[in-house]
Amino acid sequence: MFSRDSKSSDSRSTTSSEPTYAPKPIAAKTTGVPSIISPDLTITGDLKSNGDIQIDGTVEGDIDSRLLTVGQGAKVQGSIVAETVRVSGKVEGQIKAKNVTLDKTARVIGDVTHESLTMEAGAQLEGRVSRLQSAGNGSSDKVAPLHPAGSANGSAQSGTSGSTSSMQSSAF
Repeated sequence: MFSRDSKSSDSRSTTSSEPTYAPKPIAAKTTGVPSIISPDLTITGDLKSNGDIQIDGTVEGDIDSRLLTVGQGAKVQGSIVAETVRVSGKVEGQIKAKNVTLDKTARVIGDVTHESLTMEAGAQLEGRVSRLQSAGNGSSDKVAPLHPAGSANGSAQSGTSGSTSSMQSSAF
């Protein structure tokens, strides 16, 4: 009995060319440790991540990530593209995501393109709201980049009365 077990374990160890200490890429993706922009930090420039980003400070630039959280005291000036966006702070720019949640402290000035939108009472949104167009067969891997070809003015902050609507959710 012992010879059979030791033989099979020996054959496994000699055939495996991968070291036991090597990290697996899928494990890093599923653990999802977010990149954090702290409250005392200002970033000027674009952010791109395949993972999660949590912003508690200020970002002046476009953001592209899988999951983005804009904290209560945070400010983002730029376009956002993500699978999931949760806003508790201030965003000045377009948001394009499958799932968008605007908490009661959220202040968004810009257009929101979404598949699912949740707004808590007290959230403020100035801009157009539209649904994502499916890219064919329900492909849900990545949200397409912003700046659609049919965009007339290309600016979420144009201020023209015909293209901008103002929504404010509040408890009565």
